[in-house]
Amino acid sequence: MDNGERTFGELLTYLREKKDVTLRELARGIGVSAPFLSDVEKGRRSALTAERIEKVVAVLHLDEDEKTALYNAAGKQKKSIPPDLPDYIMEKDIVRAALRVAKEVDATDEEWQTFMKMLKERKR
Repeated sequence: MDNGERTFGELLTYLREKKDVTLRELARGIGVSAPFLSDVEKGRRSALTAERIEKVVAVLHLDEDEKTALYNAAGKQKKSIPPDLPDYIMEKDIVRAALRVAKEVDATDEEWQTFMKMLKERKR
């Protein structure tokens, strides 16, 4: 099962174990109790907030792909936009307009890939 198929809790457990960090160590590092974190990993509690996810990223030294996967899994669990995006979307009128146009024209994955590639090339 790849990161896109894992629940937030499953992905968090996988990443924690991959980095050889105990549940107690991670809980202490992000400022929650071990039972609380256990419930999150087992899907008995909601995905972590953006602030706590950032702490997880720091404690586990996650790379950008792992961080993105964790945010995406949190959004899916909450049936919402990943928690690292709402502020950006709400602060930028053009982003909301672009999303509406993409929805209106039913932009394809290939069109989005081209758009993202163009932005990444500009960044360099």
